Amino acid sequence: MRDVYMDNAATTPVKKEIVESMIPYFTENYGNPSSIYRRGRDSKKAIDESRDLVAKILGASSREIYFTSGGSESDNWAIKGVALGNKNKGNHIITTKIEHHAVLHTCQYLERNGFEVTYLDVDEYGMISLDDLKKAINKNTILISIIYANNEVGTIQPIKEIGKIAKDNDIYFHTDAVQAVGNIEIDVDELGVDLLSLSAHKFYGPKGVGALYIRKGVKLNPYIHGGAQERNRRAGTENIAAIVGLAKALELAYNNLESHNENLIYLRNKLIKGIMNEISYVKLNGHPEKRLPGNVNVSIEFIEGEALLLSLDMVGIAASSGSACTSGSLDPSHVLLAMGLPHEIAHGSLRLSLGDFNTEEEVDYVIENLAKIVQRLRDMSPLYERVKEDK
Repeated sequence: MRDVYMDNAATTPVKKEIVESMIPYFTENYGNPSSIYRRGRDSKKAIDESRDLVAKILGASSREIYFTSGGSESDNWAIKGVALGNKNKGNHIITTKIEHHAVLHTCQYLERNGFEVTYLDVDEYGMISLDDLKKAINKNTILISIIYANNEVGTIQPIKEIGKIAKDNDIYFHTDAVQAVGNIEIDVDELGVDLLSLSAHKFYGPKGVGALYIRKGVKLNPYIHGGAQERNRRAGTENIAAIVGLAKALELAYNNLESHNENLIYLRNKLIKGIMNEISYVKLNGHPEKRLPGNVNVSIEFIEGEALLLSLDMVGIAASSGSACTSGSLDPSHVLLAMGLPHEIAHGSLRLSLGDFNTEEEVDYVIENLAKIVQRLRDMSPLYERVKEDK
């Protein structure tokens, strides 16, 4: 049986050269970076060099990069940290209805603790309205948090324009760039962001490590209290090997960004065209052009997403019905519902996300097998039989 992995938006494999860069920090250079003897100094040097590299790639200064355990922690810290650190200025936060749950659940937590949150609507492509954003701002607004590229449908938001609106109104702007980093050229100054979240395992680095960019001068509270690590802002002994792996993965991603995107866009477009040609009653979700290079999200009518995923798995195809963080839920995607899809169609959503290791042959294999599986599932559907009779 074939083994075709098309869930790279959920996580990516760690590339061999990244693993090799990490190994010495498990077995040889294992000192605690807070120690003053040689082993400790060697570990601290590795972290400092990694921080310098990440900062350079993002167009930031080294002192603006803080290492975390991943995207969820970075999102939590950015939002709670700004909210609690600036509550004397206001208690209003603006976000969207299509954020990752790390943002949505954090905002809901703050709502239960005295903060007000505006959740912006999106259009049928998952895009916010800049006019709606401007109208939502009031004298108590202290933070705007809007996802850079949606993790389910791949729609890329107008981040630079949002950054200008935030700056003109003297409001902090955070973006969850977990899906964008490694796929899109990013310069934090050009974008006008004050805080930016990223996670290594989305661009072929290790799981359990991420970073938060915090612009100099941003006032936010520490998230984890304890030691003096990360310049007294994020306590806990640093995961040296993972930090080194994150920096190496980011370097590789941006050294190969143009060829990476060119290949993924070609495979993505071939996959979309094949699905639309071979299967009826299919809708492409997300913006047709302003989307991540490897993202394909479709709604297939008259089938259940769970049955589709299990059937794909039986022929060796790994895919998703949305965010990996909600894969245990039977509820339809909150992103698709916010985009206006009815429940019954949202339930039949399929996300195929391509990566560096996918091939054109695999795309052909997926198209062929997906068409067969959909037909088999529809043959068991009374709803589909009714549609055929009406035709």
